[in-house]
Amino acid sequence: MTRHQMRQFAFMLTFERIFNDDDIDSIIELAKECETVEINKQVLELFKGVDEKKEILDLEIEKHLKNWSLNRISKVSLAVLRVAMYEILYCDDIDIDVAISEAVKIAQIYTMKEDVSFVNGVLSSVSKERKK
Repeated sequence: MTRHQMRQFAFMLTFERIFNDDDIDSIIELAKECETVEINKQVLELFKGVDEKKEILDLEIEKHLKNWSLNRISKVSLAVLRVAMYEILYCDDIDIDVAISEAVKIAQIYTMKEDVSFVNGVLSSVSKERKK
């Protein structure tokens, strides 16, 4: 499995979690049963990390929203942003620009064109702040 696929599968689980209040183990089991998501150690670590740090990630995302609130963001974009923000904040082996590029690629697959620009803009703002 490539790192891109790993991120994509973690994004799918993160997106499902937005709509599903079940515990994460139930979500993982459901994904395995449906065979929609390939599950490995890296996917689980990323998904569980995002879920565990969701409140911190959302606060950090909110800091970079211009004239938007978190509840106005599409759920797909929110899931993409959470995964990317987790990698930026907690994965020392991932370059910020790589995390942004990967998030934009996932957004291009699952969101509308405007959402891709939105995701890129939010994450670019994060990058500028982190590089200061």
